[in-house]
Amino acid sequence: MNILLLGSGGREHALAWKMLQSPLCTNLFVAPGNAGTAAIAQNINISATDFAAVKQTALDKAIDMVVVGPEDPLVKGIYDFFKADAQLSHIPVIGPSQYGAQLEGSKEFAKKFLIKNNIPTAAYDSFTKDTVEEGCKFLETLKAPYVLKADGLAAGKGVLILNSLEEAQQELRNMLVDAKFGDASSKVVIEEFLDGIELSCFVLTDGKSYKVLPMAKDYKRIGEGDTGLNTGGMGAVSPVPFADAEFIAKIEERIVKPTVQGLQNENIDYKGFVFIGLIKVGNDPFVIEYNVRMGDPETEVVIPRLKSDLVEIFVAMSNQTLENVAFEIDERSATTVMVVSGGYPEDYEKGCVITGLENVEGSIAFHAGTALKDGQVVTAGGRVIAVTSYDSDFKVAIKKSYQNIEKLHFDKMYYRKDIGFDL
Repeated sequence: MNILLLGSGGREHALAWKMLQSPLCTNLFVAPGNAGTAAIAQNINISATDFAAVKQTALDKAIDMVVVGPEDPLVKGIYDFFKADAQLSHIPVIGPSQYGAQLEGSKEFAKKFLIKNNIPTAAYDSFTKDTVEEGCKFLETLKAPYVLKADGLAAGKGVLILNSLEEAQQELRNMLVDAKFGDASSKVVIEEFLDGIELSCFVLTDGKSYKVLPMAKDYKRIGEGDTGLNTGGMGAVSPVPFADAEFIAKIEERIVKPTVQGLQNENIDYKGFVFIGLIKVGNDPFVIEYNVRMGDPETEVVIPRLKSDLVEIFVAMSNQTLENVAFEIDERSATTVMVVSGGYPEDYEKGCVITGLENVEGSIAFHAGTALKDGQVVTAGGRVIAVTSYDSDFKVAIKKSYQNIEKLHFDKMYYRKDIGFDL
């Protein structure tokens, strides 16, 4: 098969690495890709949301399947675009329809879906510019801290957790009236705060049946001890030591099954990943959010633990025969530590030369924000390299990642030295 993978991050490098292990994959094209995917597949310099260019590539390269990495093309309707085009409709797209992608594209849509399907989640209400003062009153009925979520996509930055009522009311006005997050915050969801420890559950579904991938926990804050600004993710661990068999059974019964059943009940076309952001409160799981793709950097620990053929699984998803496919998970732990540009998640430099990648041993260096310039690998994003390692003991795996990170260098390089500290 000729496969086209859309995206350019660490998630896409990990998916590419895994798909290339399949005998079913003849040629893999990545659009736009990064320096890591360029070393193992063929990059095509087009935007994942330029559907006309994606179509031309699919026709030029005789593509047999499209795998969508990031959320943007899904929320913009790439699945429907292929389905509605006579020249493309035979090509399966791994990802939900535009309607299904609202589970990530609209926080309000997701909350309504959760409540309609009796899936445990925090109490909420949503507000617009016209109802901003009602929103301020609603905040007064909640206890601190206060959770404000921009309804639309805000590149992982649209969630604020605030301890002061006055600050929460001011930020609500900033989001709705002053468009702090642009169109994404034209509507804001206010939620009750749930106190617990977070983890992520990843599900593959063909819209009827499902397979649960390994759980993972990621570390969002830039600073050690989970302090400082939110990032796209500074590291991840899988499996999650505090999610025992009993807790995972609760997740499956109370959350995964009713989610897949809810997709069926609403006739949502969904052949792809469901990422369920969870919080463990006491010994019970609650849903914080849905994403309609794999997380990053969680992909870099979840996909390496999948022993089965990922392309075979994708084919089964597109044919709705997922329940018949073999599904085997590596028992070992996988950990990843993200190396980032100095200044990230705020302003940072690009174009710094990265050295030492050839010295990485016993770990996998997944490229996140890299590019090729004059034959050298350079930084091209805030999150640059994710170093993933395996071991039966996750603490040993983390140590291996750190040992290999010490071999890497670029100007103002930074990473957290405490991934897994709370486990």
